[in-house]
Amino acid sequence: MREFVAGLAATAVLLAGCGSPPSSPSSPGAATPTSTGTTSPTASPTASLQPLEAAYERVITNVLPSIVQITTKVGLGSGVVFDKAGHIVTNAHVVGQAQEMEVTLATGGPPRPAKLVESFPAGDLAVIKVDRPDGLRPAKFGDSSKLRVGQIVLAMGNPLGFSGSVTNGIVSALGRTVTEPQSAGSPGATIAGAIQTSAAINPGNSGGALVDLSGQVIGIPTLAATDPDLGGGAAPGIGFAIPSNTATDIAAQIVKDGKVTNTHRAALGIRGSTVIGDDGQPSGVGVARVERGGGAEKAGIRAGDVIVSINDKETPTMAELAEAITALKPGDKARVGVIRASGKRETVTVTLGQLPSE
Repeated sequence: MREFVAGLAATAVLLAGCGSPPSSPSSPGAATPTSTGTTSPTASPTASLQPLEAAYERVITNVLPSIVQITTKVGLGSGVVFDKAGHIVTNAHVVGQAQEMEVTLATGGPPRPAKLVESFPAGDLAVIKVDRPDGLRPAKFGDSSKLRVGQIVLAMGNPLGFSGSVTNGIVSALGRTVTEPQSAGSPGATIAGAIQTSAAINPGNSGGALVDLSGQVIGIPTLAATDPDLGGGAAPGIGFAIPSNTATDIAAQIVKDGKVTNTHRAALGIRGSTVIGDDGQPSGVGVARVERGGGAEKAGIRAGDVIVSINDKETPTMAELAEAITALKPGDKARVGVIRASGKRETVTVTLGQLPSE
């Protein structure tokens, strides 16, 4: 789907650090002098890794049966079993425009037909439902608000079609705001509070699970960063996941009501696009339409205006405007810098509304 190869650097470091070096007084595993002149061995690196290795194996054994492969007519991705009724949570860009798809369980068996329940493109989440839920094992979802930078995590999914694949890494950062590139299957969702991880996220991992060592799903892997210096290629070791608290909240609403009833996200109340200035560079967001009754309309923003800042932060592109709004909450007041059609620059105060589900 949208994410790119995150590289094998983390794996190479892990393998290079697993060997037992030749014994010497300064190397791990060497005999250590004591005050009596005798020696006592320190724990060997191999022995110290065994509990961690066992933890990996235990988590993979317990969680992988809850990860499925989702195949549409245009591609494949991953999903996480949400409940025993057959609901599966995934990314909106995995299902794209499809209303029907096939689901393959990690435990094997023929593909099962499934149908879309509802998609929430603005948050890149969707719920599908398989016709036959027998044999499905719901995953255990953790509290993503309790995550700590440095925690070991595993990414599980179906990268490049290799079913049931697992990569390892850590939680690299929390609270990121990232915007996905637009494509035919995605409007370019902006994700607030994203989890940054060094676990490799490859095409096909989308919609799978980011799991902690207690076996709880704490995120939904969604995309990897790209490096402009590499021609848009992958930036190794920089991937992003939607927090589990966000995913379970949206999924629970869809399961209960068939749609998202509360996005918990702020909205300015405009439709627009990036404007290119005389120098060929993005210079703001041109307002194409103002939503009736929305915060922008009430503040006097009109079609034809160009929005150039939010709370004194410049917003030269639609993506940067969306990221600035995503960091705020419904009901917040925001100072919006606009350039009128006449060329006059003004700052207006907008009381933000709630982003609709569609």
